[in-house]
Amino acid sequence: MKIKTKLNIGVGVLFVMIVVLSVLSVWNITKLKKDTNNILVANYNTLEYSRNMLLALEEINSDPLAFQVFEKHLEKQKKNVTEPGEKETTEKIITHFASLKNNPENTSLQSSIRKDLTELMQLNMSAIQHKSSVADDTAQNAITVISVVGMICFLLAFILMVNLPSNIADPVRQLTASIRQIANQNYKERVHFEGSSEFSELANSFNTMAEKLQEYSESRLDKILKGKKRIETLIDNMRDPVIGIDEHKRVLFVNNEALSITGLQKESFVGQLIQDVAVNNDLVRNIIKDLLYPDESPDLEPMKIYAHGKESYFEKNIIDINIVPTGEQDSQFIGQVIMLHNITPFKELDLAKTNFIGTVSHEFKTPISSIKMGLQLLENEKIGNLNDDQKNLVNGINEDTNRLLKITGELLNIAQVESGAMKLNIGPSKISDIVQYAVEANKAAAEQKNITLDIKIGEGVELVKADSEKTSWVLNNLISNAIRYSYQNSEIIIKVQEVNDVVVFSVKDTGQGIEPKYVSRIFDRYFRIPGSKKEGTGLGLSISKELIESQGGNIEVESEYGAGSTFRFTLEKI
Repeated sequence: MKIKTKLNIGVGVLFVMIVVLSVLSVWNITKLKKDTNNILVANYNTLEYSRNMLLALEEINSDPLAFQVFEKHLEKQKKNVTEPGEKETTEKIITHFASLKNNPENTSLQSSIRKDLTELMQLNMSAIQHKSSVADDTAQNAITVISVVGMICFLLAFILMVNLPSNIADPVRQLTASIRQIANQNYKERVHFEGSSEFSELANSFNTMAEKLQEYSESRLDKILKGKKRIETLIDNMRDPVIGIDEHKRVLFVNNEALSITGLQKESFVGQLIQDVAVNNDLVRNIIKDLLYPDESPDLEPMKIYAHGKESYFEKNIIDINIVPTGEQDSQFIGQVIMLHNITPFKELDLAKTNFIGTVSHEFKTPISSIKMGLQLLENEKIGNLNDDQKNLVNGINEDTNRLLKITGELLNIAQVESGAMKLNIGPSKISDIVQYAVEANKAAAEQKNITLDIKIGEGVELVKADSEKTSWVLNNLISNAIRYSYQNSEIIIKVQEVNDVVVFSVKDTGQGIEPKYVSRIFDRYFRIPGSKKEGTGLGLSISKELIESQGGNIEVESEYGAGSTFRFTLEKI
């Protein structure tokens, strides 16, 4: 039976029961009211008239108006004759009352009238008792009928209440549970509903879908396994170490390269919590320290690992794996992949480049020094005088030689920084000496452009923990750049102050400034702002950054294009 038909039958039966019960109740109540009205209208009024006539009869001898009262109620009684024998008794009362009116003193007539009235009242009392019994029988029959019909309605409603919801809810519940099984990839789940309802059709469609899903799953399982093998083979043959963990940090896979550098066996690695493996393996502990302590700043330096018979360099990359499950909207974290990129060839090339730069720069310094010596001899008047053209030529050669000597010095510095050969003598250094050295080195260049060097050293700021020579070089480089890029007749502010237990050195100019798109690259090696006609190698700021950070400080720049720039670096206070 269809669900719609069941609902129509159930609701229809309830509606019919309500209508039948209502009709029976109205019919029995109407009948009982009719019986009650018969007693009230017919018999009760006759008793009332008879009582009033008896009272009037008792006052006939003393009250002349008693005849009128008696006659008024007798007229009403004549119109209210309803019971058998009541008409004859009423006529007798009329006859005796007519005689009494002619002979008021006749006591025998009064006695006869009393008997007639008593007989009339007795007739109506008997009728009241009879009608009362009829009304009782009617009420009892009504109670019986309504009770029986009500009980039948209650039983039918109870049966519908118990069976109808369960006939609808149970299949829905069973179907929901089966859908959950399908969602959990249990494609063998089936649903069976008897009958020809909509649920039976739905069950047939569900079973067909489950069969097709099972068939598809089984047909694709072999391809999935082959795909899994391909991925495992690909990971195993990667030259970079790869470790995969789930959301609970349990190792899911590890390739041969990772096993090689860690010196572990696959059986003791895969399936274990990676922090448990790290307890007995220093390399694994170093690899996962960013996972164990995520709040700490990540180490951006390449990892140095002894692999393949030599020291190798690896860059670590941790990739979070997030997926969006089918039918959902929020992504779900399911694990991470740790990849170590072998950058040893690049590191070796970088080292070779550094050595080459250092060697070439060192070799350049000897001929450059010879050129400088020759220029000094040419400028010496004892050797001979030069004409104006020769002097201009010597001055040009001298400027180019100084520039070449500066470039060579910067290349040597960057080579020393990259190779780690540069030694830092960090200790208490006088701030005034550092500032004075840098200012004196640039005083002549500032005077040529009529630039004022304004020095502001905060009170109580005397010593700083730094390498005095290297820090002076950095400040000298910043002031030199500020002079180079400032306009004539401008001002450069050199300020030293204490902020939050560190000493801040700043150099502020009022030059052109740096375009916002170039600010983030200003400390990159060999970077020069496109279109700039100023001379330079693009290494000065890069070397400054390396020197300050190697002393535990930080260097930064703020610039407003068209209004100037402020370079500042911080060092630890003594």
